[in-house]
Amino acid sequence: MASRTSRISLIISLLALTSAGASHAQTAASTLTQAQVEGADLFARDRNVSVRERPRPEYEALGLTAGTFAVYPLLQIDAEHNDNIFATATGADSDWIVRLKPEIQVESGWSRHSLSAFARGTIARYQDFDAENYEDWDVGANGRLDITRASNIAGGVNFASITEPRTSSNAPASTREPVSYDLASSFLAASHVAGRVKLSARGDRREFDYQDAVTLGGTLVDQDNRDRTISSLTGRVDVALSPATALFVQATTNKRDYDTAVSALLPARDSEGYEVLAGANFEVGAVARGEIAVGYIAQDFDAAVYDEIDGFGGRAQLEWFPTQLTTVTTFGSRTIEDSGIVGSGGYLSTSVGARVDHELMRNVLLNAEASLSTDAYEGIDREDQRLQLSVGGTYLLNRNVGVSLSVGRFEQTSDGLAGGAEFDANRLTATLVAQF
Repeated sequence: MASRTSRISLIISLLALTSAGASHAQTAASTLTQAQVEGADLFARDRNVSVRERPRPEYEALGLTAGTFAVYPLLQIDAEHNDNIFATATGADSDWIVRLKPEIQVESGWSRHSLSAFARGTIARYQDFDAENYEDWDVGANGRLDITRASNIAGGVNFASITEPRTSSNAPASTREPVSYDLASSFLAASHVAGRVKLSARGDRREFDYQDAVTLGGTLVDQDNRDRTISSLTGRVDVALSPATALFVQATTNKRDYDTAVSALLPARDSEGYEVLAGANFEVGAVARGEIAVGYIAQDFDAAVYDEIDGFGGRAQLEWFPTQLTTVTTFGSRTIEDSGIVGSGGYLSTSVGARVDHELMRNVLLNAEASLSTDAYEGIDREDQRLQLSVGGTYLLNRNVGVSLSVGRFEQTSDGLAGGAEFDANRLTATLVAQF
């Protein structure tokens, strides 16, 4: 059932703060004791099911059987009209883009342990500006080893070739073709539950390899200074106060190693950093669930020319269920990201947003989303603001075919002496998904 649920959640996705107070401590403790006796999962937040996660057996792909594995082929076709494909402030060019997105996913059907693999691609073709055409691909595998009911080890690898969107603030302007890069990533994670304490750890490694670009005037735009390897290690401790509430602390360290210097005058952006957060993971009856954490983040660069970035950090996600047919999700984060702008080592990224999903009918789903983000760059006088808005709907014809329609708007403004481009873009996208 979990496998099928994930599949219907995938097609829908493609188409288209508080915790219990100290005054309740005695009640929570007695509830916790009873829950432990009954063998309840003190860290599960599954009393509610969101609109996008809800199982719809009559609209779920059956897949193909290969021994103890299930194979799920899928093809998505997008037809998009974009009124500013180069993300420019003036003289905007519009175009129609068709994207073919084939995918195949293989999942194990074992009662214990799990193994999955996938391969997917994106073939994009522009009607008028064929220099924007691209072919992306992504392959990977993930596995989980269940040592006991309370302990497991998981890992995964992923390799991808990705085209950077023109709307990216780090992408060089006025290049003949969009910048592309290769990304190799891997992770290893472990989790163990002992009574009302859950211990987890995870290590990640990502390697970025950017391809050089050429300006419209024929000048080479060297992208080697963006090539880097990011390694991180995260540890977390959750303590359950009740079957519906847990407090946690989490610490992450990272190391970012760049292959080359930015220029003859600017050294590489090598750095080390950390994030320390404390928060709560909770479920409020049949009304809401979520996780909120706040703390401190810092990134210290090896070269003195780049100033340290530090300050308040955090993240939050809250799902509210006003009815069984409507899910309202709010989210936010504050993190330190790498900069691709000459003279800046990185920037503080702050984002907030909300999404509403509504099940009009069993097979008709509506959605609306809005997000606002701000990027404050270190070392240069620049701050970017982005506003993204979208509305859409999905119609599931049967277990094999679904269609959707969405309208979106992207706006970017930039302040400061080294301000970036200011532009807006509107998109209209029709999508067809066929799954088997």
